Amino acid sequence: MNPMNRRHFLAGTAALSATPLIARAKTEVAAPVPVNPLVKQRADAQVFRHEDGFYYMTGSVPEYDRLVLRRSKTLAGLSTAEERVLWRHEKTGPMSGFLWAPELHQINGKWIMYFAAGPSGGGEDVFRIRTYAVVCDGPDPMTGKWTVLGQFQAPWDSFNLDSTSFVHRGKRYFAWAQREPGIETNSNLYIAPLESPLKLASKATRLTIPTLDWEIRGYKVAEAPAVLHRNGRLFMTYSASATDARYCLGLLTADENADIMDPNAWVKSPQPVFTTCRETSVYGPGHNSFTVDEKGRDVLVYHGRDYEAIQGDPLFNPDRHTRVQRLYYKADGTPDFGVPVGNGPLPERFASAADPKAMLAHDGLRLIAGNPSLPATQFRQTAGRAGPQSVMLSPILLPDHYLVAARDGSVILARDDRSTDFAMRSQFVRFTDDRSGTVRFVSIAAAGKALAVVKNAIRLAGSRDATARWIAD
Repeated sequence: MNPMNRRHFLAGTAALSATPLIARAKTEVAAPVPVNPLVKQRADAQVFRHEDGFYYMTGSVPEYDRLVLRRSKTLAGLSTAEERVLWRHEKTGPMSGFLWAPELHQINGKWIMYFAAGPSGGGEDVFRIRTYAVVCDGPDPMTGKWTVLGQFQAPWDSFNLDSTSFVHRGKRYFAWAQREPGIETNSNLYIAPLESPLKLASKATRLTIPTLDWEIRGYKVAEAPAVLHRNGRLFMTYSASATDARYCLGLLTADENADIMDPNAWVKSPQPVFTTCRETSVYGPGHNSFTVDEKGRDVLVYHGRDYEAIQGDPLFNPDRHTRVQRLYYKADGTPDFGVPVGNGPLPERFASAADPKAMLAHDGLRLIAGNPSLPATQFRQTAGRAGPQSVMLSPILLPDHYLVAARDGSVILARDDRSTDFAMRSQFVRFTDDRSGTVRFVSIAAAGKALAVVKNAIRLAGSRDATARWIAD
């Protein structure tokens, strides 16, 4: 890069706050953006937003020896929130070994945490896993005293874990994973209404047995049910296969007006809905829960590793980290899970305000205006190099590539070569219009120009042009 261009870049950077454009527009003040991994070394994560305005989070710790809980007023704040130990495994007996997959629920005004536990002592006995619950003696689960409530009265005295509870049409249900005598699987999924926190009100219904090829890799597993009620249907996710990179999410769907105790009311998706993604470096995503962000938009919570090779038993590898990302929906109202979005700030999608069907997207290395697939429309914003107001945009499927303003006004995807020219042309300033809520990405390299959709292509246009306004989601 010649000295004149270098001086132009540095001078333009220094003068950002003095330009007429920035004097007339207000830079966006963003709410805290969750950064993945949200919490390291917390597997089987449950996050939910309670009516008290707090986000609560629990999950399995790598030592499997205690039940923990943290809370925060923001989803992003869970990363640094203080964590309290609610209960530790006992010295002897059936709850003296591993503690698995806790879930917190408020039932009949009482805080109850379900978990699975086995005895200590080594050998196969440590996997004599059964479901138990502890209960809090007060209204605040972070300060109250927790004691053992008892053991879940399962249909069979066999391996069972990953319990969840939900209310549908005024009735509380229990869903869990269990090994049923006579069926040669590691676990199947079951559901029943609850009479009390540990007692079923009727005979259990078996919802699904792992039989598909993606459900039986390493082990024959259907576990960790999680329920979402949206768009006239109940969606029940579950985890399948071994807990390494083969771990994935399946989906059962039922009409909201159906008899959900009828196994025929539930339809199993023939393919997994959420799997390992090497492009984003997330391996073995699974054991999910659902929550909402501060705007009330659905969020998927899950765990996953950021590397594939594991030494020893995957269950004793500590690096299953808690991760979150937006959950979107297809035109037919079913969830579109996309792919695990990878490490870093949560990505966004940008639809043209002039034509909402034209989204900022890419097809491989080519930027396009369209809607080819959810992952191809997700872009991560990170801090730029031209001062505190500058940002860079990168597609999640190409994390080493960024949007770059070319000299002819086109916008391309290019790998960061660490050059000064790249540093100049990859920098944008993001503005939000207070009245419309739309955003603009104004180029630092091209004065008065911004990211826009021009004749179905992604190009630079006048920063005040209607085509340069985007709806962020």
